[in-house]
Amino acid sequence: MALVRKQISVRGIAGLGDVSEIKKSFNRHLHFTLVKDRNVATPRDYYFALAHTVRDHLVGRWIRTQQYYYEKDPKRIHYLSLEFYMGRTLQNTMINLGLQNACDEAIYQLGLDLEELEDIEEDAGLGNGGLGRLAACFLDSMASLGLAAYGYGIRYEFGIFNQKITNGWQVEEADDWLRYGNPWEKARPEYMLPVHFYGRVAHTHEGPKWVDTQVVLAMPYDTPVPGYKNNTVNTMRLWSAKAPNDFNLQEFNVGDYIQAVLDRNLAENISRVLYPNDNFFEGKELRLKQEYFVVAATLQDIIRRFKSSKFGCRDPMRTSFETFHEKVAIQLNDTHPALAIPELMRILLDIERLDWEKAWEITTKTCAYTNHTVLPEALERWPVYMFEKLLPRHLQIIYEINQRHLDRVAVLYPGDSDRLRRMSLIEEGDPKRINMAHLCVVGSHAVNGVARIHSDIVKTTVFKDFCDIEPEKFQNKTNGITPRRWLLLCNPGLADIIAEKIGEDFLTDLFQLKKLLDFVNDEMFIRDVAKVKQENKLKFAACLESEYKVKINPESIFDIHVKRIHEYKRQLLNCLHVITLYNSKNYTQKCVHTGLCQAAPGYHMAKMIIKLFTSVGEVVNHDPVVGDRLKVIFLENYRVSLAEKVIPAADLSQQISTAGTEASGTGNMKFMLNGALTIGTMDGANVEMAEEAGEENLFIFGMRVEDVEAMDKKGYNAREYYERLPELKQAMDQISTGFFSPKEPELFKDVVNMLMNHDRFKVFADYEAYISCQEKVNELYRNPKEWTKKVIRNIAASGKFSSDRTIAEYAREIWGVEPSDVKIPPPNEPRE
Repeated sequence: MALVRKQISVRGIAGLGDVSEIKKSFNRHLHFTLVKDRNVATPRDYYFALAHTVRDHLVGRWIRTQQYYYEKDPKRIHYLSLEFYMGRTLQNTMINLGLQNACDEAIYQLGLDLEELEDIEEDAGLGNGGLGRLAACFLDSMASLGLAAYGYGIRYEFGIFNQKITNGWQVEEADDWLRYGNPWEKARPEYMLPVHFYGRVAHTHEGPKWVDTQVVLAMPYDTPVPGYKNNTVNTMRLWSAKAPNDFNLQEFNVGDYIQAVLDRNLAENISRVLYPNDNFFEGKELRLKQEYFVVAATLQDIIRRFKSSKFGCRDPMRTSFETFHEKVAIQLNDTHPALAIPELMRILLDIERLDWEKAWEITTKTCAYTNHTVLPEALERWPVYMFEKLLPRHLQIIYEINQRHLDRVAVLYPGDSDRLRRMSLIEEGDPKRINMAHLCVVGSHAVNGVARIHSDIVKTTVFKDFCDIEPEKFQNKTNGITPRRWLLLCNPGLADIIAEKIGEDFLTDLFQLKKLLDFVNDEMFIRDVAKVKQENKLKFAACLESEYKVKINPESIFDIHVKRIHEYKRQLLNCLHVITLYNSKNYTQKCVHTGLCQAAPGYHMAKMIIKLFTSVGEVVNHDPVVGDRLKVIFLENYRVSLAEKVIPAADLSQQISTAGTEASGTGNMKFMLNGALTIGTMDGANVEMAEEAGEENLFIFGMRVEDVEAMDKKGYNAREYYERLPELKQAMDQISTGFFSPKEPELFKDVVNMLMNHDRFKVFADYEAYISCQEKVNELYRNPKEWTKKVIRNIAASGKFSSDRTIAEYAREIWGVEPSDVKIPPPNEPRE
């Protein structure tokens, strides 16, 4: 037998019994794969054999957790989201089950490499960015805190597109992530449910009835969500659309059987593809169908579970909805699942026959809403005509909700018709539109923003009128990230040296990182932190060299700006800095700028920003005078699995949105936890990061929210900055005269025109402060010891930004449940 390698780390010690058991299981799974298909195993066969081996360890815990919930009948949390950006599952599952080192040893003894197998797994890219990744972190924390929680969403056949960069331009390719099958999901056809569309409302003696509808079936696929070493395994249930067998075969279609079968695609298109927009509303009918599809299937499922749950007696069914809100919490992740409010009302009114007041009380006590943006272009405002056609009964219910809401406002503010117009759920105009955020606020018992500054802006601007009437409804829940994926999984070297100093409990209580402050001046610890960072940089540099054929100096400062491309995130400010640095010829400080991310396919300006960044890179990277002192690299196809490689290697994290525009950000937290310093504005969670670590330990620059508001009043004049700042003028002139696009001098005229004449996000106003702040970064980087001390202070201050803390606050302050540290007995131990 091969020697057992010494593996003592925070990921657990490999026991010999575990190792031999895993090898046996792996070989059994591999054998059945090969018996079915062929004689020679491929790397993908090895990946699937390992995935099934790890899944075997999950299933017993999964079943036992669900039995435990059935017996204890706790209040259940249902997190509704159109996006779950899960990334890869294998390594996360091994870590949460405490199997990582045993699997590593078993795979090593079998002559294979665990990392190579992990890299075969497709990312589950069922999200665009922050909102979808937040939902994934929340699922991890809800399971780790022992909450009876369910994630509900859509099983998109195609997730966020794969991005290729061709001649500097973004090209999208379909993300066929299910091509080889998904070992982590279990189809549950026995829980398939009908979802209705179109039709009309009939007025019967029993009340309104939605009739003559078209039916699409919702097929659930369940994915296990393991908590960290507590034997809890929750469920993420994603719905897939299926046409019923009689679809389009009604009497009017007799004779065209072939066409009727082909038309099944129309129904099944509902779960075909994720809409690739981030912070932008595109009012397409298919998207509205997706939103209703997930809500209608989920609410039927919730009500089925509520009715059949045991509650201290052996009755098979609950019939009273009196206690519904005591047993069910529904959290709406942005307005995308807002239709849960009218749909729950429809079920309670039309099917369960409750009166309006009782149904409304139950609905509002059950639902809560998280707001994720204050950008007007991102707010969902659906045309009324679309509802008339697609969801006629829901439109009636929304009208009634609105009438009662406005009646109440009119009593509080007699004669204030302007207030009624501002607060209405229906916006007059051509076409009339339904404001989904207003529907969410009116129909929920709690509304929260996702960072303190954002929650304040929500209360004082976007929902000020609503907050005046019900201030107690509005809360803050600052976002967080799971330290299991975003430290232990992606940066085991850092996790190990932290555990050596303060023990392992920080993985479930991140506030314990504060203890690292005792080691800020510890020479050995400073050296260890710097060494881990250097190792991560070397590894990432090798990855960049093989992927992009660009040789980079690992001694350089890795200055990283990765996020979805949007004007408000100001990737252009970063771009102007790179050009300024290049022009200054003052790059004695070696610097690697990597960054950017996907642009929504229909977002012209975002695509131009990518082309500008890649064009600047072409010039800089091929200038022999520059050599290896400055490199500009566009990271193609950024996704969760790439983030896990980039973030641990970063020295500097760019968080440079215009103050008041980024709701929170979570990438900022990931970089902080992994030992990067932040250059950023006082926006989103940056404000609280600066508060936790001390503003002197971040590179904060630029306008604050008050300054932006003052400038809006006064008027922003870009030309004034252009004329006054010679470095800015030079950079802009180079862009506009074709220095970076010699074959097409006019290529970037739209970018130049936007920056000069209608830049809502005031890039030039922060340019000077940004450049001088970057000079401070360079100055500190020349003193590695002082730099690393700041890094340690940042890591020590990142405890607040665990999603465990966020979820504990949601649990206590919105859902009315208490996190539990009960460890359910594992499958090999008898139940109590």
